[in-house]
Amino acid sequence: MKKKFLVLNILEKKVSRGKKLDMFVGRDLGDAWTHVQEKRKSIILDEDLEPEKHQLFFSKEKRKGKVVTLVGEFFMPQEKCTTILKTLKKKLGCGGTYKDNFMEFQGELKEKLRPLLVSEGFRFKAKH
Repeated sequence: MKKKFLVLNILEKKVSRGKKLDMFVGRDLGDAWTHVQEKRKSIILDEDLEPEKHQLFFSKEKRKGKVVTLVGEFFMPQEKCTTILKTLKKKLGCGGTYKDNFMEFQGELKEKLRPLLVSEGFRFKAKH
């Protein structure tokens, strides 16, 4: 009885813009684990690609009011990518990290990054 009351109570609360939460009424909220059927964000390859076979692209995001430049997706071992990232950060004089097969740089550095990565042997998609 408590579980059904909890679900009905949640349904009555409104979210921003007047929409109600999407929950199943009367569903048993047990403690069992469920299997998530979602695709992975990144592709896992069995082999590592050479820099010439990569098709990189740029993406720009704002985080906490500051611009972050993303470059990827890299299909290389993480150690190799972090060494490339370290040399690029030294040449550009900025901060950055390697997450989920993408290199993240602090600031808008697309024009400065492209020639450095091309000199390393990487290729880019058209219009990037």
